[in-house]
Amino acid sequence: MVRLLLIADTHLPKRAKDLPVQVWDAVDAADVVIHAGDWVEPDLLDQLESRAKRLVACWGNNDGTELRRRLPERADVILDGLRFTVVHETGAATGREARMARDYPDTDVLVFGHSHIPWDTTTKTGLRLLNPGSPTDRRRQPHCTYMTASVRGTSLTDVELHQLPRYG
Repeated sequence: MVRLLLIADTHLPKRAKDLPVQVWDAVDAADVVIHAGDWVEPDLLDQLESRAKRLVACWGNNDGTELRRRLPERADVILDGLRFTVVHETGAATGREARMARDYPDTDVLVFGHSHIPWDTTTKTGLRLLNPGSPTDRRRQPHCTYMTASVRGTSLTDVELHQLPRYG
C-alpha cells in the first residue's frame, strides 16, 4: 500500500505563513506527497523536498521562474501500477470530465488545482479527477482542505477530503 497526501494552491507566504500542523502531520505520514502547483515561493518546495519521503509536483500559474525551473508543468508517475498525472489547470468545470478523458487517455488519476474547489469525479473512461482544494486559501469555500488516499495494487482507495478548522 502507498499512502498519498494531495495538496495544491498553498500560496505561501502570501495566503499563510506556513502549512497547518495537520498538513505537516499528513506529510510525515505519507509515502508520497503530491502538490498540484501554485507554491508562489520556493521555500515550501525546499521544505517538502527535505521532509517528504517522496514528492511529485508541478508548477502553477502563480509560480515564478525559480519554481518553473525546478518543477515540470506536468508531472507523471506510476505508483504500484497506477498512472498519475499532476497538472495545475484543467480549464472550466463545465465539460471537464470529457475534456480530461480526451487529453489524458493514458492516465488513471489526474490530480489538479487552480480553482481551490475540491473535486472528485470519475469520467466515463475511468479517469479519476481529484482536486484537493487549498490548505491555506479557502476562497469562497467554507473550509481550507486537502486530500489523502491510498494505492493498493492498481486501485485508488480511501480517498478522503479533509477540512481544516477555520482560523480568525
